[in-house]
Amino acid sequence: MSFAGVLVCGIAVGMFKYASFGVDPFQTLMSGLSACIPISFGTLYVIVNVFLLSVSLIFDRSRIGIATFINLFLLGYIIDGSLRVLKTLEENPSVFVRVMILFAGIVLLCLSSAFYFTADLGVSTYDAVSLILADRFRSIPFSVWRIVTDVFCVLCGMALCFRAGYTLKELGTVIGPGTVLTAFFMGPLIQWFRIHVSEPFLLKSQ
Repeated sequence: MSFAGVLVCGIAVGMFKYASFGVDPFQTLMSGLSACIPISFGTLYVIVNVFLLSVSLIFDRSRIGIATFINLFLLGYIIDGSLRVLKTLEENPSVFVRVMILFAGIVLLCLSSAFYFTADLGVSTYDAVSLILADRFRSIPFSVWRIVTDVFCVLCGMALCFRAGYTLKELGTVIGPGTVLTAFFMGPLIQWFRIHVSEPFLLKSQ
């Protein structure tokens, strides 16, 4: 479940990028940081993930496992591979196809996240944040914490992009309908898939 979840998650993010309707909330934050900090994106990505990994190690080490490191070392290659395959099928898809790909990507991303969350062998450093908050403040469900962290990333990313001198047109390449959809609906969808799909699947397989 853990490996399949990460694999499908990478494919889904590749579909998301192929649709070109804005990046996901965490990538919005990373785009803003990259625009303001004069170091390579790859180096910055590692620094941010190491920081988030440190936070997880301090507050809840149970969220760190094999899936965390699969995410760190393999997810980027899976994303690039799926994006390359999609572009070989159709370099410039129509708006209708892009919309269908976007919605399919969001559903697959939420379903795959639910599977590797439920497998409980570690999650990505960013995913760990909302899970830790949900465990520590149980009166507020995970779905709400995920919306909070996603919206926070989008707002910070927007502010950093404006600070870096982005025009509205340039900002549109980072933030789009896909960004808004994932910010507000990814948390509830992951929770729904956990309750109705991944957790029952795990119980039946034991």
